[in-house]
Amino acid sequence: MFETDLIKNGAPLDSNEFGVGIDSRFRLIVVAAQRNKQLCRGSKPRIEVDPLRRRNTTIAVEEVKRGLVPFKLSSVPLAANEPILDPI
Repeated sequence: MFETDLIKNGAPLDSNEFGVGIDSRFRLIVVAAQRNKQLCRGSKPRIEVDPLRRRNTTIAVEEVKRGLVPFKLSSVPLAANEPILDPI
């Protein structure tokens, strides 16, 4: 087990911690960042928004963890302007 597989208290990370279809914290961040851009551009949240947690980044991460953000993996590198997420 590598150090990166541990959280601060030393416990191993649970693979379900990242959400449905997310295999690493890095993929979680990339997909959530793309979803955050969509939210900033006016997309409607796919979850009920709590007034205390209305930041787009928090909403995006929660949507990804719940499996509400469809995305596709590709072995071919994407062009600089090609989105990872399907447009809404």
